[in-house]
Amino acid sequence: MIEVRIHGRGGQGNVVAAYLLATAAIDEGQFGQAFPAFGAERRGAPVVAFVRVADRALHRRDQVQHPAFLIIQDQALLHVPGVTDGLLPDGKILVNASVPAASLNGGLAANMITVPATAMAKEFLGRPVPNTALLAAFLALTELLPIEALLKALRERFKGDILERNTRLVYHAADQVTKGLWREVSHAASA
Repeated sequence: MIEVRIHGRGGQGNVVAAYLLATAAIDEGQFGQAFPAFGAERRGAPVVAFVRVADRALHRRDQVQHPAFLIIQDQALLHVPGVTDGLLPDGKILVNASVPAASLNGGLAANMITVPATAMAKEFLGRPVPNTALLAAFLALTELLPIEALLKALRERFKGDILERNTRLVYHAADQVTKGLWREVSHAASA
């Protein structure tokens, strides 16, 4: 079982990202689970979403305490106490940022990759919603699921121009990272 915790702010598509990842897993014949945890339900408030992907039925219904991966949709959240708590020793962090990982948190930089997801979303979608770009980068890094699985999940949720824009964004974002760089972590965590 792979556990992922997604931290973001209201309006960034945090919950949608979790559901897309779980849907992609299910569409690939695996088991997927996604659910959010809300504080104050307002745009800009911190939001956490949890995802589990496994090759067998998932019976756990608790929040992800010890993720193999963190996806941080707002780099400022790295300074919020508890955001990186519980990350497995070899766990990895994908951050939406336009600066190198070392400039965000030197202590975690070796396990962190940054992607300018908001800038990419603005370019391809015309809106600052980083979730699709981050998921594409995450799947390219981990090879947990094929990029085509994410595209299929997007087709189940969107149509027309917005689907076409998201599709172009997925391919672009996936090309911004080293494919398979985190493959060992994703396979070790699922073993």
